[in-house]
Amino acid sequence: MRKTFFVIAFLLLGVMVHAQNKPQRPFAIEADVFYGSILEHNPDIAHLITEHPQGLVVSYNRKTYGFREVERRYNYPDWGFTFAYQDFNNPVLGENYSLYAHMNWYFLNRNLVFRMGQGIAYATNPYDPETNFLNNAFGSDLLSTTFLKLNYVKENIWQGLGVHAGFSLIHYSNANFRAPNNSTNTWAFNAGVSYLLDHENFPDYIEIDDGPSSSHAERIKYNLVFRYGWNESDVVGQGQFPFWAVSAYADKRINYKSTVQLGVDYFDSKFLEEFIYYRSVAFPEEGLTGDEDYRRAGIFLGHELNFYKTSFVSQIGYYVYWPYDFENRWYNRLGLKRYVYKDNVFAIVTVKAHWAKAEGVEFGIGVRL
Repeated sequence: MRKTFFVIAFLLLGVMVHAQNKPQRPFAIEADVFYGSILEHNPDIAHLITEHPQGLVVSYNRKTYGFREVERRYNYPDWGFTFAYQDFNNPVLGENYSLYAHMNWYFLNRNLVFRMGQGIAYATNPYDPETNFLNNAFGSDLLSTTFLKLNYVKENIWQGLGVHAGFSLIHYSNANFRAPNNSTNTWAFNAGVSYLLDHENFPDYIEIDDGPSSSHAERIKYNLVFRYGWNESDVVGQGQFPFWAVSAYADKRINYKSTVQLGVDYFDSKFLEEFIYYRSVAFPEEGLTGDEDYRRAGIFLGHELNFYKTSFVSQIGYYVYWPYDFENRWYNRLGLKRYVYKDNVFAIVTVKAHWAKAEGVEFGIGVRL
């Protein structure tokens, strides 16, 4: 009987310890409205800026409290999903419905929050050569969309209810997947309310001395990435063509958050081959033969902002081989990278652009050794 008692006590103790080590999953729901203006970042969309767009945003925020080291390193951020509805109050642009994945970062004693979201949008009235030729902003009904929000926040003021207000920037573009693609940027004021579910049992923030960030530094490692996608030139109706790129680079993780990169790129973009041929026929005064080399090669510097198995990638590059004068010699990339097998194999999605003008969305797979 005594042995049975000790066995049961041991099992109960194990269950209690496991329960204590099991992470809680607090979350909040928020909703806000916005009202703003379309910025004239490109004179080609001036005819579309006629009224003030408005809309509704609903978000799910998974709260963190320091169960993992990454949460403590980033001051207990949130992650979640956002649904947004935007009415442009312009029949040419129509309405957009969007779905995002987002992150929240807190500052000033958690009273200031910066949110970044990336997702896809559905445009109800994209360009059509017969019925909607004035909409040169959206060339397709499916768009890539990014939003930034900076809000003053007071959470859980009364029984889980909170308020927030601030400013948002909402970008819609199909990244030259189909022409035309002049895109829109909406600058807006937003305000709303939030509700923290099960607020009475929200866990205490875990504060642990995780040691210096530099203790996560690594030796130099080498990467090879293959990227693929489809895009179209700015000539409407020219058609979509595949492109591919290969990147080889060395990286050095210098601390918990940052990894720096140095590497080379090779680009093979069939849309550019077609565009060169088109220019040679349509504009003979330019002196093109149509056989000019469309391929490009560049060198780049990059940075990764690491967050557990995911990182935000930013790169700036310069074409060292640029036989045809297209856009300019500087290019940049922004995107997300996620390790899918240990710390060696990763998937990556990036937008390649020449400053603010996107060239294409790149889907890639890579290896880090």
